[in-house]
Amino acid sequence: MISRLAIEGYRSIRSLVVDLAPLTVVTGANGSGKSSLYRALRLLADCGEGRIIASLAGVGGLDAVRWAGPERGTAGGQRTEGTVRSGPVALRLGVATDSVGYAIDLGLPVAQRSAFDLDPEIKQEHVFAGSDPRPAGVLVERRRGAARVRLDDGWSDLAAGMHPWASVLDEFAGRADAAELAGTRRMLRGWRFHDALRTDAGAPARQPQVATRAARLDDDGANLAAVLQTAIEMGWDRELERAVADAFPGSRLRLPVVDGRMTVALEQPGMLRPLSAPELSDGTLQYLLLTAAMLSAEKPGLIVLNEPERSLHADLLPALAARIRDAASETQVLVVTHQAALADELGGLRVELEKVSGETRVAGREGPLDQPSWHWPRR
Repeated sequence: MISRLAIEGYRSIRSLVVDLAPLTVVTGANGSGKSSLYRALRLLADCGEGRIIASLAGVGGLDAVRWAGPERGTAGGQRTEGTVRSGPVALRLGVATDSVGYAIDLGLPVAQRSAFDLDPEIKQEHVFAGSDPRPAGVLVERRRGAARVRLDDGWSDLAAGMHPWASVLDEFAGRADAAELAGTRRMLRGWRFHDALRTDAGAPARQPQVATRAARLDDDGANLAAVLQTAIEMGWDRELERAVADAFPGSRLRLPVVDGRMTVALEQPGMLRPLSAPELSDGTLQYLLLTAAMLSAEKPGLIVLNEPERSLHADLLPALAARIRDAASETQVLVVTHQAALADELGGLRVELEKVSGETRVAGREGPLDQPSWHWPRR
């Protein structure tokens, strides 16, 4: 389970460290920084896939996402105007479990003489033991082009000339003497994000799809019927029946297969025929998609839901909260929402964000000393 998340120099986040629980609910007013926290998590997941440089370039490079406020933050709730940046540009992301963690430090090239000026460089990477990247706990260290691993008898070099866009998680994850790299990459790759589930008239989930087993829900929800049928055949039919009954009393889910293609349909009281997928309301389809995400056969290390209440009537929030709480008994779940009613139904650990002089902070914290312990390695 992820126990701690650290972000520095990203959008409205100058410096933020938060502890996470099996079920964490991130709330706050519009513009408080919830989306920044969510996107930072997605960037960390991109580290596991080896595409963080491309992801940053795709949104305009480091300059487009870096912290734009005063270098030293605010004092007494008042912004210091007219400050001049003296330190290097840095975007730092970190995550830790109780046993191992990962931190990455990205910056701008020293001399931008390339056609790829939007690409930042990886200045540092650290894999460490525990929940804080203190020097004594570092297991793998990468500083610019040099990387090394800590063995029982001291440090051993992994590389001396790494490319600035290459990550140690990709380059050395197969090394027997650096097993922590493979474990860290698996952890980051095991996260699932759901914020692009489509419910519009042309949504793939409304169209028949090839009937083949599916262990996880596609990003756009195209394989909805296959995920639900796979869950049924894995023995979770009662859980699915309860999910439908909680939200739509008296209704029954159907998953018809015609010519090797399957889709979803819903039998409802008083209706002479099931409603087919194209006839379902956006809210009904959204609820079924989220239910499929929670019941999928593949159990990831972390599920992140960004504003799952979209399109849902308030009456469906208790049923959705029940699905999320059930999932959190097996999988760590983080929910980002501005819907107070959903947050209250969910319970779990509440992290409320607020904007103070343009800077995202956790409500109730007076200053950096109130944050959980986290020591970024110095460049």
